[in-house]
Amino acid sequence: MWKLMMAAGAAVFGCCLRSAYERKNFAVDVYEILSEKVTRERTFVFLSDLHDNCFGPNQERLLAAIDKVRPDGVLIGGDMMVVKKEADLEAALFLAGKLAEKYPVFYGNGNHESRMDRKRGLYGDTYDVFVTRLREAGVCHLSDESVVFDDEVRISGLDVDRPYYDKRVPSDRMEVSYIEKRLGKAAEDRFQILLAHSPLFYRTYGRWGADLALCGHFHGGTIRLPWVGGLMTPQFHFFEKCCAGRLNEGGRDVIVSRGLGTHSINIRLHNQAELVVVKLLPFGKRQ
Repeated sequence: MWKLMMAAGAAVFGCCLRSAYERKNFAVDVYEILSEKVTRERTFVFLSDLHDNCFGPNQERLLAAIDKVRPDGVLIGGDMMVVKKEADLEAALFLAGKLAEKYPVFYGNGNHESRMDRKRGLYGDTYDVFVTRLREAGVCHLSDESVVFDDEVRISGLDVDRPYYDKRVPSDRMEVSYIEKRLGKAAEDRFQILLAHSPLFYRTYGRWGADLALCGHFHGGTIRLPWVGGLMTPQFHFFEKCCAGRLNEGGRDVIVSRGLGTHSINIRLHNQAELVVVKLLPFGKRQ
């Protein structure tokens, strides 16, 4: 019995050490997207779900990894801070500002950013201050807005409403009309990127017309199991297909980041934090 208890204790201790490592060290994962809508290569990095996590003093390891990629643009998918009883915005603003000194930065809301806007009784003008400071730093903040980047790419940020983050909401709840009401129709003559924090509705993003939807929110499923995938999402969905990685809906791509941080469930196991690199290539130019 004692040997069994010692073995179990050692296993738990080992898992705790591994989880601590995975929370504080990130992988750089590269995805290639081919499209007939672009005539030359572009590289983007995608960051999501930092939740105030720090990778070295002043984010030096994360910034160095991004500089090594030398992206044409930086896409941020939301939840860069933790908003619960209070909201500390400084880590998110520092990182976004440092990136904007070198690269075009496009910032879409997650549920934590949107929470500041919805609960003004608790957070006052915090959301407005946050958006103002982002824009003063040169960041393009996209809340139900779209911009054209480098002529051939349209980037849209969908601000998903609170009811869609309810743990009981089904994946078919969101209609294409919901997105069209906020963003209009998807671009047909440009490569359409959609920043939409929740991946649960990835089929709708594809039907709307997103050539590439970039999502986060599910933190990779917290614990990833071999041949199974993510165990549990923050909405307490179990074994969701769309926890992480690349999906396809009707020939359109979805990339779900495992995220760069955690918050309430402060665990990662076989689920290392992730910096996503997207290489957008003209059709027929796979590297």
